[in-house]
Amino acid sequence: MRESYGIRRLPACNIPRRLIGASALVLLMLVSPALAQQSSSAPPPAIEGAVRESAGAPAASASVLLECPGTAPLQATTNAEGRFNFYTRPPQGCTLRAAKANRQSTPVLLNPDSPDSLLHVSMTLDQAASSSPVSMDFADKPNFTVAAVTDWTAAGGHGSDAVLRTSEALNREALTLKPESGAGAPSHAPEKMTETESILRAAVASAPQSYEANHKLGEFYLRAGRFRDAIPPLQAAYTIEPANSDNAYDLALALKGNGDYSAARDLVQKRIAREDSANLHRLLGELHEKLNDPLAAVHEFERAVRLDPSEQNYFAWGSELLLHRAIWQAKDVFSAGVKAYPQSQRMLTALGAALFAGALYDEAAQRLCEASDLNPADPEPYLFMGKIEISSPNPLPCVEQKLARFLQLRPADPLANYYYAMTLWKQKGSSADAPSLQHVQDLLTKAVAVDPGCSEAYLQLGVLEATRRDFNKAIAYYNKAIEANPQMSEAHYRLAVAYDRVGEKEKAQQQFQLHDQIEKQQAAAVEKQRRDVKQFLVVVDGKSADTAPR
Repeated sequence: MRESYGIRRLPACNIPRRLIGASALVLLMLVSPALAQQSSSAPPPAIEGAVRESAGAPAASASVLLECPGTAPLQATTNAEGRFNFYTRPPQGCTLRAAKANRQSTPVLLNPDSPDSLLHVSMTLDQAASSSPVSMDFADKPNFTVAAVTDWTAAGGHGSDAVLRTSEALNREALTLKPESGAGAPSHAPEKMTETESILRAAVASAPQSYEANHKLGEFYLRAGRFRDAIPPLQAAYTIEPANSDNAYDLALALKGNGDYSAARDLVQKRIAREDSANLHRLLGELHEKLNDPLAAVHEFERAVRLDPSEQNYFAWGSELLLHRAIWQAKDVFSAGVKAYPQSQRMLTALGAALFAGALYDEAAQRLCEASDLNPADPEPYLFMGKIEISSPNPLPCVEQKLARFLQLRPADPLANYYYAMTLWKQKGSSADAPSLQHVQDLLTKAVAVDPGCSEAYLQLGVLEATRRDFNKAIAYYNKAIEANPQMSEAHYRLAVAYDRVGEKEKAQQQFQLHDQIEKQQAAAVEKQRRDVKQFLVVVDGKSADTAPR
């Protein structure tokens, strides 16, 4: 399994800071009566339209994407009558497209007659139409080729920077998803393992030229994760029987686990020259990625799927595409994987991450909800859906119900309490009454009681008190958030605002300065991380293709 470029999950409530800041602002606007009153006088729509099923019935809850050159796309969701509005006046050359489940519309090119004209658009969902630039046929050769890599250019970003950061984090986290029946460390008790090790070492000592004795000792260390110890006996076995494929594969795994990527790659390439194995191609892909050659890696993962369309090979190929921002291609690979392996929870979860990266937020939520149904006790899909619910522009379908189940199954989990609180708050919006807000507060309080390091929950408790205009209580919560995580820039900013409200101007200025300082440092770190991950350039039918929505 390839390493993630970021932390997947810490024991504490560790949620991306920019994500929390965006959610705090959105929720503050939702629950503030004054701001809600201001939003009631919205401007007239610039685009209005309707989406219908192929049979003519209104398509409710369909996602509609407005894409314009050089800007991030906007999304709307159709109402019960299949209607939608956009209030942003589009320039020439924008497109609209709709999607729901596996049904998509043909993109519509918008060319307004005049800057003041109201555009009326009708779209029909059609199974044969595709909103993504690529449609793959897995029975034949793929009709896309990853031709090159380039530096990150912000192409493929969508929505706010907070949403983009969430998308990038989920893409990295998808790499670390494990199969439910994955092989792990041996289940022997420690004393039994020690006894076995002694026996195996004695066997090698008595017969140092025995292939079987050396291989068994090396395999024992490999399964125990003791890669450095595994290499000498596996190397000895390889010298004795270089043609043995099982031992050669184990030796490559041990070298990879020990960080000897070049040696492992050389060994695997020698083996592939003798046997064209899907497992070897997948392992070679992992090693190419480790050695910063993602272009070679993605071709090896593709080759592995062609030789053996297993769940593991589909997942490796799709996650490599997703990591390097070939969003639509990753979506197609994961969709094919889900079709072939409908009970694969991690495939559905990764598909949800790809759909979110493509700004198809409702579809992403549906796939994650389906993933959680496959194994309700597994926390992974809930953690993904909690993150996308917080950062998506609108409340998402099915998420509240599933996160309620997550909390029921894990009532002492701080993340279960935190995500359910945030979802309830967002779903209620400006209509949240006092009992609802109290329920949110109780859940957030439970999160920090279970985990005093849950800085995000402290931050939201402060936001909640600020909406009630109790700035002294808000200040106390913001300080607790900063104590738990001094680098939480959003907490410094909100603390500055609260200090300003109570007349503590000097303290407010200090916090504003800290906020700006941390923001600059974090922006530089994120930019470096993005530059370190090369972006794929994809060719379809000899022409350059988009890898993600713009």
